[in-house]
Amino acid sequence: MHKKLIWLIVATLFMACNANKATVEADAQTDALYRLLDGNQRFVHQQARHPDESMGRVHEIASSQHPFAVVVCCSDSRVAPEIVFDQGLGDLFVVRTAGNMLSGIEIGSIEYAVTHLQASLVFVMGHENCGAVKAFIEGGDIPGHIKEIVDSIGREDEVRKIALNDAHRLEHVVNANALHACRQLIRQSPLLQNVFAENKLTVVAGVYGLQNGKVTLLGMEDEKMDYPLTQTNRVAHQ
Repeated sequence: MHKKLIWLIVATLFMACNANKATVEADAQTDALYRLLDGNQRFVHQQARHPDESMGRVHEIASSQHPFAVVVCCSDSRVAPEIVFDQGLGDLFVVRTAGNMLSGIEIGSIEYAVTHLQASLVFVMGHENCGAVKAFIEGGDIPGHIKEIVDSIGREDEVRKIALNDAHRLEHVVNANALHACRQLIRQSPLLQNVFAENKLTVVAGVYGLQNGKVTLLGMEDEKMDYPLTQTNRVAHQ
């Protein structure tokens, strides 16, 4: 009888520890998201603190890095994550390509940040009036490897669902493209799938406004996708 009681106590403590661990991990992901959004609010209201830019910070992170978030965004010169989120050296692991497109190399970079550097948040940030998206919408002859970018956007399921006569097609394709990248990460990366399944990763999409500097989360209402995207708040991405 005593043995049964002991095992019951052990099992209860084990479950409580696991629950506490899950709560801590979820809190870390939420904190990372709000840390980005709070930084963007400071930027928008011209109250940027410009943290982690000192030589002391340079020395602090010289031997190792521990970014709290991954930001995937466009290479556009007007969209600089450390500035628009008011972060500094060592805070963000940034992956930038035209149209925030993802191939195996970019996904591998994100896998490294999540599995080796323990970043708990991936934020995919499209932006207003994206040139890559505009090139896709306008069509015509696309020179060089730029055509690969445009063709990739055109193959995205989320983009193909948008009507050709949509009065706000540019805006909606920008949103769809960012949402596609979120789903793509989970679909194409078994490593990220595993971390996601363990509730250790949140994937979020947003759009940066070139006119006002504000980052807006893409939500369920317009995009049929719950945010933040976590294992306990899943979207049909399979």
